[in-house]
Amino acid sequence: MGNAFKAMLDTYDVILADGATGTNLFNMGLMSGDAPEMWNTEHPDRIRKLYSMAVNAGSDLFLTNSFGGNASRLKLHDAQGRVRELNRVAAELGRDVADTAGRKVVVAGSVGPTGDIMMPVGTLSHELAVEIFHEQADGLKEGGADVLWLETISAPEEYRAAAEAFALADMPWVGTMSFDTAGRTMMGMTSADMVKMVEDIPTPPLAFGANCGTGSSDLLRTVLGFAAQGTERPIVAKGNAGIPKYVDGHIHYDGTPDLMGDYAVMARDCGAKIVGGCCGTMPEHLEKMREALDTRPRGDRPTLEEIVAKLGAFSSASDGTGDDADAPVRERRGRRRR
Repeated sequence: MGNAFKAMLDTYDVILADGATGTNLFNMGLMSGDAPEMWNTEHPDRIRKLYSMAVNAGSDLFLTNSFGGNASRLKLHDAQGRVRELNRVAAELGRDVADTAGRKVVVAGSVGPTGDIMMPVGTLSHELAVEIFHEQADGLKEGGADVLWLETISAPEEYRAAAEAFALADMPWVGTMSFDTAGRTMMGMTSADMVKMVEDIPTPPLAFGANCGTGSSDLLRTVLGFAAQGTERPIVAKGNAGIPKYVDGHIHYDGTPDLMGDYAVMARDCGAKIVGGCCGTMPEHLEKMREALDTRPRGDRPTLEEIVAKLGAFSSASDGTGDDADAPVRERRGRRRR
């Protein structure tokens, strides 16, 4: 396992990942507060449909429905004893879809935050975090995931704990963080901090980057921050489809398919090897992203002004790396991808 993803990294000019999990599942009937992972066994047909929508839209890889599939998160639903089962099934369903796609498609086992705050600020120890991530990783591996995909992490301690757990599971992995507090993660990490951390990890990820956050403009500014460090490790850009707005009792993301097509090309030109969408990204967005990546030639690395002109204003004046970029650090319990 992992060979398919490594081969894709070696041979593809750019890899198109998938879009939102939560947004699409809510459209299928998932209710707020429910655990999406339960649908792996309760509604496997809908999870297959979720995966198939990404594949049919042109994605080269998709993430499994297992973002909150760890013991700490599942305990909220009295399902902490089903971690291995729910993750195994999430990957098995993905394997079925990928293996019948008629082309190479990678199954990436999604692993989100534990939802707990790590010591010394919180109560979660490094050892317990490793145990939690290891259990989930084993389930995804058993189900046939090609690679593990850590996402929406804000604390470096949690990122390192996951890396250790994935090494114990003997699985290759990718890891992204969410930069949503004036260019930093909620626990204060900058893009430069992340590059240094990734290279210091004994078993580093095959690729690293950013997902979610506050909008596609901000995310691309973070990607430029990664690239500025001179890293040769593949970069992931998985931004939201615009900015969330509350409309008629529902969260709606205002990014159009055309805007996400522009975002995909700019992400590639900023230095990202893997480009996808996060919250709000639907199949129609992915189709435009696929078309744009396939038909528009590579360009120069865009400036901040060009990003704003195409995708909209940044949510903060600073990207978190300047001398005046002191950003408030807030505790975070992890959130679901929408």
